[in-house]
Amino acid sequence: MVYRTKLPDTASVVNSKDGERLFSASAERNSAPIINVVKRIVPNSGEALEIASGTGQHIAKLALTLPNLSWSPSEVEPQRLKSINAWIDKENLLNIKPPIHLDATEPGWAESLPQYDFILLVNLLHLISWNETKTLISELSKTLKKNGVVFIYGPFLRTGKLTSEGDKIFHNSLIQTDPDIGYKNDSDMLTLFANSSLSHLETVVMPANNLGFVLQKDK
Repeated sequence: MVYRTKLPDTASVVNSKDGERLFSASAERNSAPIINVVKRIVPNSGEALEIASGTGQHIAKLALTLPNLSWSPSEVEPQRLKSINAWIDKENLLNIKPPIHLDATEPGWAESLPQYDFILLVNLLHLISWNETKTLISELSKTLKKNGVVFIYGPFLRTGKLTSEGDKIFHNSLIQTDPDIGYKNDSDMLTLFANSSLSHLETVVMPANNLGFVLQKDK
């Protein structure tokens, strides 16, 4: 399952904004760097899916910034689904569809969705197991159109190593809570992408020691 009730407090710090809207300070901080990359790589128009949309802050900002795309948020946790709807209503966004209740770690979900021109995944892979990661990437590839683009953002091991003290503390807190989760190795991810018909176009070094993988469906 994508949504784990037992995670370190630092894994997902969310506060109430107003009503059902939730607010994540980390989502607010990383929105601009993520949007700057997305603006550069997305098609001019088409259908876009965000997997694990969280509070809804990212997709609200993306829909405002890229109005020619039709955005579909998704989430598994009920409170966050309500928050996504609240952000859509607050910003009066007409190019965002109602959020999809989706556990992207479950096999077969691609069969129930249309195909997309662009898919975004932010800060999820370190919170799920390697087997769940493999399922997610396989299903993601199936729901991506040929030549469609993916952007995956988050913290990763670099050639098997943790490269900052903060990463060491966070990764260790994750695996102490659940030994199946934690940072994934960047080279393992590249192999997984290649085995899932996803060509690796670029690795973007992002703020706070995160990485962004830009991928394209090649068949």
